[in-house]
Amino acid sequence: MSSVAVLTPESFAEHRSGLKDKEITGCVPEDEAYIPTYLEAFPPLPEKGAPGEKATEGAPAWGSRIRPIKASVITQVFHVPLEERRYKDNSQFGEGEEAKVCLDIMQRTEAHIELSLAKDQGLSIMVTGKLESVMKARKEIVARLQTQASATVIIPKEHHRFVIGKNGEKLQELELKTATKIVIPRPDDPSSNIRISGTKEGIEKARHEILLISAEQDKRAVERLTLEKAFHPFIAGPHNRLVQVLSQETGARISVPPPSLPKDEIVITGEKEAVALALSRIRAIYDDKKRKTTTISVEVKKSQHKYIIGPKGNTLQEILEATGVSVEMPPLDSDSETIILRGEPDKLGPALTQVYSKAKSAMVVDVTAPAWLHRFIIGKKGQNIGRITQQLPRVHIEFTDGEERINLEGPTEEVELAQAQIQEIVKDLLVKMDYTEVIIDQRFHRHLIGKNGTNINRIKEQYKVSVRIPQDSERSSLVRIEGDPKGVQLARRELVEMVQRMENERTKDLVVEHKFHRTIIGQKGEKIKEVRDKFPEVIINFPDPAQKSNLVQLRGPKSEVEKCAKFLQRMIAELIENSFSLSVPIFKQFHKNIIGKGGANIKKIREETNTKIDLPTENSNSEMIVITGKKGNCEAARDRILAIQKELANFIETEVTIPAKLHNSLIGSKGCLVRAIMEECGGVHIHFPSEGSTSDKVTIRGPSSEVEKAKKQLLQLAEEKQVNNFTVELQAKPEYHKYLIGRGGANVRRVRDRTGARIIFPAPDDTEQELITIVGKEDAVRKAQKEIESLIKNLNDVVDDSMDVDVRHHRHFVCRRGQVLRELAEEYGGVAVSFPRTGANSQRVSLKGAKNCVEAAKKRIREIVEDLESRVSVEVTIPQHYHRAVMGPKGSRIQYITREHEVLIKFPERDDGTAGQEGSPLENGDVSPGAEFVHRKCDVVTITGRAEKCEVAKAALLALVPITEDVEVSYNLHRYIIGQKGSGLRKMMEDYEVNIWVPQPEMQQDVIKVTGLVANVQRAKQGLLGRVTELRAEQEDRALRSFKVTISVEPKFHPKLIGRKGAVISQIRKDHDVNIQFPDKGDQQQDLIVVSGYEGNVEEACQAIRQLVADLQEMVSQDVCLDPRTHARIIGARGKAIRKLMEEFKVDIRFPPSGSDEPDKVSVTGLPEMVDNAIEHLLNLEEEYMLSVTETERLAAYMKPPSRYGGGGAGGPDDGSGMPAKGFVVRDAPWNAVGNKAPDMSSAEDFPTFGTGVAPKQTSAWGPKKF
Repeated sequence: MSSVAVLTPESFAEHRSGLKDKEITGCVPEDEAYIPTYLEAFPPLPEKGAPGEKATEGAPAWGSRIRPIKASVITQVFHVPLEERRYKDNSQFGEGEEAKVCLDIMQRTEAHIELSLAKDQGLSIMVTGKLESVMKARKEIVARLQTQASATVIIPKEHHRFVIGKNGEKLQELELKTATKIVIPRPDDPSSNIRISGTKEGIEKARHEILLISAEQDKRAVERLTLEKAFHPFIAGPHNRLVQVLSQETGARISVPPPSLPKDEIVITGEKEAVALALSRIRAIYDDKKRKTTTISVEVKKSQHKYIIGPKGNTLQEILEATGVSVEMPPLDSDSETIILRGEPDKLGPALTQVYSKAKSAMVVDVTAPAWLHRFIIGKKGQNIGRITQQLPRVHIEFTDGEERINLEGPTEEVELAQAQIQEIVKDLLVKMDYTEVIIDQRFHRHLIGKNGTNINRIKEQYKVSVRIPQDSERSSLVRIEGDPKGVQLARRELVEMVQRMENERTKDLVVEHKFHRTIIGQKGEKIKEVRDKFPEVIINFPDPAQKSNLVQLRGPKSEVEKCAKFLQRMIAELIENSFSLSVPIFKQFHKNIIGKGGANIKKIREETNTKIDLPTENSNSEMIVITGKKGNCEAARDRILAIQKELANFIETEVTIPAKLHNSLIGSKGCLVRAIMEECGGVHIHFPSEGSTSDKVTIRGPSSEVEKAKKQLLQLAEEKQVNNFTVELQAKPEYHKYLIGRGGANVRRVRDRTGARIIFPAPDDTEQELITIVGKEDAVRKAQKEIESLIKNLNDVVDDSMDVDVRHHRHFVCRRGQVLRELAEEYGGVAVSFPRTGANSQRVSLKGAKNCVEAAKKRIREIVEDLESRVSVEVTIPQHYHRAVMGPKGSRIQYITREHEVLIKFPERDDGTAGQEGSPLENGDVSPGAEFVHRKCDVVTITGRAEKCEVAKAALLALVPITEDVEVSYNLHRYIIGQKGSGLRKMMEDYEVNIWVPQPEMQQDVIKVTGLVANVQRAKQGLLGRVTELRAEQEDRALRSFKVTISVEPKFHPKLIGRKGAVISQIRKDHDVNIQFPDKGDQQQDLIVVSGYEGNVEEACQAIRQLVADLQEMVSQDVCLDPRTHARIIGARGKAIRKLMEEFKVDIRFPPSGSDEPDKVSVTGLPEMVDNAIEHLLNLEEEYMLSVTETERLAAYMKPPSRYGGGGAGGPDDGSGMPAKGFVVRDAPWNAVGNKAPDMSSAEDFPTFGTGVAPKQTSAWGPKKF
């Protein structure tokens, strides 16, 4: 369908000028002229917006709040007097030895050093950098630029270890702090002299610090008291309370070995006086108990001993506390049933009564039940057994796999009840249940289960049975079916039938390269679905992508499997044939010519050669074009692309003969050398033969002048490499490589330094793992070869050796899949360490390998054993609800303690069932001797390591137990402290690293609880009180700002008070800092305006509003009739002209809206005099603009489009020709849409003349509405 569009006079005149040479006569058929589309005739303007606008779309709305990181840089200045300067040659200051030394120190420590020379010829040195770097640099400067003195300090030998500190940290800190070198004699050296060297000032500081450390140690004492183990409980007291009281009263630290440790020695440490007092008190207790106590022995069944001991020995402690009698139990691994009671004669009777009472408080019974019934007795998710344990919670029921008995343990009466209930369940199940066993080959098990268990789940649900198929690791063929007798037989029959069907099937493995799997499967499995539809009886299994396996499994009837395999092989052959790839280097400037206009050239090459051609992106530096497809097609495409390049440039190709063994060295690391030549020679392309080729030909391609230059450089470089490129290859077992390299590369570096040759070991992904290459000058290579061969010879001298390691330590070496043994083998040249089998009860460990490696491995094993033997376990009780706080975020605090003190810390499993039975919380780890705290298993944290380190770690652990403090905060402030969605509370908890608990609103409490470490709680408390002060100040200010006044203003004045876009009312709000609220549309009292804020500001704002209303009441409104065709000109572009007029006359002018019944009625409002002046001005403008409008319309009448069917240009639709004028025709115009009509050129509103400003018909005089 075609539509008529009449252009403006100028556009139409231009159109006609192109047709003036053609004679328009008679009827012209439509198909003789091309009819343009609307978009071709009237192309749209470009989209508004700067090109860079999109770049900011993703910017976050809140902006960046990242705080800048401050550099921790310090500066130190010190002075070296002239007499202490090591280099005193002042002739060339800044260029002598001092400058060289400072430069070397700066490179080694990364600190910045500035030297200056004072008037007295002394040296001023300023060092800047991080604290650690500055301290290291200062130490080196003093040692190398200042003359050194030395002194000797004598302190007792036993105090030396305190000067050294843990891992030598104290000594290092002292050396850095004083800028001296401190030499302490070795432990086996009898000398007590400590030698200090450095500056005089530094020596004095170091000497003073060392004497302080020694003086502090002089005040301490250690006593070791050996007493019979049997009397330790009387010294420790019930629950260790007596020893704790002794420690508090004397101030000494008393360590009594736990009952599990067979040691008689009690260690007392502390101040000398405190140790002496504690020693005398302990001896007095021992002497008293030894004199007064006697013993009796009783026989109790071994199985009842655990009830006398109780959990963690609590029952023994309770007997000791109640009767004062110690109960000595035989070791658990002993067969003895004799129990010894030790105490005063009159208390032995009550103690014996308690022992018998505890022994008889529980019993153990076995209930006979077939092993296969156990899980039915337990029930689904433990329902059956759960009912019994709920009724009888003190009975422990234990099922043992493979045994036809159930063990019951607990109080006698409850055990008997549980026994009766379980026997009843067993009897009932034996009547209702049956089982059968079927032998099915293990290779069919996974097919019986089906994908995601579909087959086996269907059988279970259909026959209401349980089917147990053994795991692959069990290597068993026995399948067990249990359940209803009838269902068991039906399920057995179906399983047997399934197996028979599978025995007639065939499985075939196809080797398909992993890279083709995704292509064969296709997008969303479309291609493999087609194959499966073609062969529905064949199951095709691809390996997991993570396995990167090349095996694809086919399973089904023999004939179908064969057909499917052939089909897939053809598909794979096509894929392989089409996957050949070539890379063609083409100069970047010619890529656009290869592509061609609109991609014509590259498209043609792709279609004609049936290849895939990939070009690098425009912003890429790569010049390689990659061609993929069949080999012949790829080569044809390459030739065509090279031909295009050859046509465009003076392009030649030449070959250079260079020995193949030099190719890698010429290419350089990651191609750096050859790339440098190509860049220097104008981007020529140098192509080396592929790896593995024996060809010596190197191809150079590019502009003729640059090719010659590159050829010359390449030959020169090859000549240099040939002189210095003598190579020797050696063979050594891969496990020897690490030993040959040495720790940190020490061994191989030593050989390199002595010979100057380069030794290259194979990378992990190299195929030749035994090959060691030596490169360099011939004499250097020969020397290095001899040294390496000597080392390999020593390693090849394999020896067998053995050593004894206690059986209890064997597990440490072989656990975690032998990780410790693997580390030994890697570190010591592949030495093989063999431990005896578990249960062999042998201590003999065999080592096999090179002699040096075996000796080093033995030494390391002894070190590990020594460390294991010195380990102890210490228990510390911390309430379970504090465990998470003690651990810290992601366990960081515990990790720090374990790393710092070299211990292992194990937290117990969480016990949710006893959450309500916790004792009073321990504040900051303090233990009250009189507290009635019940020790629970879930509260006990175990620390394992050396005894002294365990104690230090225990103290550090207890220091992490949080405390809780109450902060008085008024209830009505809680919601402000919490903040929006809890943001304020979260921020405080993050800033202070505490937990803050705010009571629920319905509780209306004035207390907020803060929990955390002591220091953090104090900081949080101060922060919380500071926030309360701020909130109270805000409340007071809010009260002052809440003053309100309501004033009545007629609704007709409201728009004037608001102003255009709220300008007037916003200015009043800003000037007086108040809030002004106008009534909503639905309010009953439309005249009330509410003003709120500070009282004085509100009064001033009300006065300003009243003044505005008074001014508005004096205004009048008059209507004036203005021709609608002049409205647009009066308003001006975007209302600029009318706004200027309103400002000039201080009036408001309103034009009628579109579609108004009175389109010429304009309203003018303002003071009477101003309104008259404005109306007069508007009428003058109308008169002026009407002249222009009438002139435009008169010209438009003559400019109507000529008739297509008439001969002249003045004809129109009513010229009597009998045919309508077609005008200028366009296709796909907007008015073709349903409901639209073509615009009329005769209308000045549809087609206004440029500059006339006629208002359009469908829009407001003020322009389009903005929402």
